[in-house]
Amino acid sequence: MQALVRRHSTLKRSVRIVVALAAVTGVAAFGVFRSSFFSRAHKAEASQRVTEPAEAVALAPTIPNTTAVPTSSPDGMVWIPGGEFSMGAMDPPAIEQVGMHAAADARPIHRVYVDGFWMDKTDVTNEEFARFAKATGYVTTAERKPTAEEFPGAPPENLVAGSVVFSPPDHPVPLNNHFQWWSYVKGASWRHPEDPHSNLKGREKFPVVQVAYPDALAYAKWSGKRLPTEAEWEFAARGGLAAKRYPWGDEFQPNGKWMANTHQGDFPVTDTGADGYAGIAPVAEFPPNRYGLYDMAGNVWQWTSDWYRPDYYQQLAVAGGVTRNPRGPDTAYDPAEPKEKKKVHRGGSFLCTDQYCARYVVGTRAKASSPRLLIISVFAV
Repeated sequence: MQALVRRHSTLKRSVRIVVALAAVTGVAAFGVFRSSFFSRAHKAEASQRVTEPAEAVALAPTIPNTTAVPTSSPDGMVWIPGGEFSMGAMDPPAIEQVGMHAAADARPIHRVYVDGFWMDKTDVTNEEFARFAKATGYVTTAERKPTAEEFPGAPPENLVAGSVVFSPPDHPVPLNNHFQWWSYVKGASWRHPEDPHSNLKGREKFPVVQVAYPDALAYAKWSGKRLPTEAEWEFAARGGLAAKRYPWGDEFQPNGKWMANTHQGDFPVTDTGADGYAGIAPVAEFPPNRYGLYDMAGNVWQWTSDWYRPDYYQQLAVAGGVTRNPRGPDTAYDPAEPKEKKKVHRGGSFLCTDQYCARYVVGTRAKASSPRLLIISVFAV
């Protein structure tokens, strides 16, 4: 994907767009985004390799860059120093096998280097996205009527504007069919995240949702930013820690404290809200990681710029050494849906639980079709 950047002094400004699912009163999915600045000085280093022994790769310490932090700090952003780290997911204990599907394609762990960059402290909020929509007149994917070209063979009466919404059943269901808790709702969009009758009143500080990948790109371009790569996202999420299960350490609830907005209760039927929120939460309600970034393991999922391939990490590991500034594979491929071109999204959400996706485990991956099929996702710039 072509980066959308704007020159700012000696820096490149980039938008980190994230995908997220969110539901208030248990029925809706939303989208969010976050942003970052990338160092212009290191552009030429992208996708170059340093040959080092492959055996030095496994869970080695993070080696942050020691260059000085730029003196000009963009509003609402924090400096991510970049450096070398071990990328990929560890096996978390006490998580059901279905919950670890998110880690199957996040191995082998391999060494990666990324340059420093600026990143937004929080996901993009509804009020921030509203300013973009007002200034540009932009109409999101969910607000536009689907075309027969997008969905060949679909009955014309089904080609109506809308989005996918989390719709929990009223009884326990097997977890091998996600269609049992997702529904396409006519009229659902970022302005009406649950259904045509819902609105954003009182949700100005919530992450924006129902935003598809092209919508995230449009916001990024308008704001003079770009999406983060998958490697940049993971480096930032780890907060300088190495070989830790979560962005804050190895305990899910250190000293009994909730660190992220996730799902408690029987998934997908009941979210008890033990962490303080049943469904999506406003941004920055939980502690930040060591870099000052909020909601890296919960609340909403986040878009990255990388195409998805389940074998990409294997390709990097076989090549050996340290991969510098990887931009993802050249093409997308998901064996489950080989005709769909999917992007990687990262982070946990209010729907993540040890019973199902467990994507609050740092290093885990997910994927979604870029045009319309995961409007449930959010993006952060």
